[in-house]
Amino acid sequence: MPDAFRCVVLIPSYNSGKLLRRTVSEVLAVWPDVVVVSDGSQDGSQHALDDLLLQHAGLHLVRLQRNGGKGRAVLYGAQWAEQSGFTHILTMDADGQHPAQDLPDFMAAGRQNPQAMILGKPVFGPEAPAVRVWGRKLSNGLVWLETGGAVQDCLFGFRIYPLKPFLQAMRMSRFMRGFDFDPEIAVRLVWMGLPARNKATPVRYLEKSEGGISHFHYGRDNARLIFMHVRLILTWVWKKLCGKRQLFPAEKHAQNCGSHGV
Repeated sequence: MPDAFRCVVLIPSYNSGKLLRRTVSEVLAVWPDVVVVSDGSQDGSQHALDDLLLQHAGLHLVRLQRNGGKGRAVLYGAQWAEQSGFTHILTMDADGQHPAQDLPDFMAAGRQNPQAMILGKPVFGPEAPAVRVWGRKLSNGLVWLETGGAVQDCLFGFRIYPLKPFLQAMRMSRFMRGFDFDPEIAVRLVWMGLPARNKATPVRYLEKSEGGISHFHYGRDNARLIFMHVRLILTWVWKKLCGKRQLFPAEKHAQNCGSHGV
């Protein structure tokens, strides 16, 4: 009987510098299956894994020739994972923000709930930039409306997705390829009926002296988020007007996970 939960850690990376090798090494210390998608990187970071690829049979690298955005990179990685026999992906960033030590707890939650999304809910430390913490409150409020409260943090990319519905949702839309990926995919999957499990986990913000990086462009990416929410809210209103009372079929399944499993 095939395993209902076979998960690979999927790390999209664009010009991640020295943090990529550090992140991948931390993951390999606790989980053997990892695929890194180098999204048109030009800083040489894609070559920082060359020796690790020889040492770890479960580590794979997908190289994309041009930078196309986080969502596009994750889609390529998810397609690779499907072809390689995996049932789930756990996405995490390459910049050191997501804690590799929480991977076993997330994997346990995913194995216990193979039909659900496991969504990281960030616990911010004192070093977190105030503009980041407060800026996401608006998006979270809108996504709360769009999902009936099922998704408690829409921008945190530390998540487990079941592959089949994930790929179905991605292939149905030409959006969700850039910074709009994390919030929109969660909303779309809730609308498709996928249960959401929200699991608290710490988030780290590294200083520039530690190699900390950010590819967020306030003008471009905030405009992208505004456009995304306009599209989603119009869809939400349309479905309401059409009398689709079960707009949030997974709402009753939404719940919080503890810090050590479901």
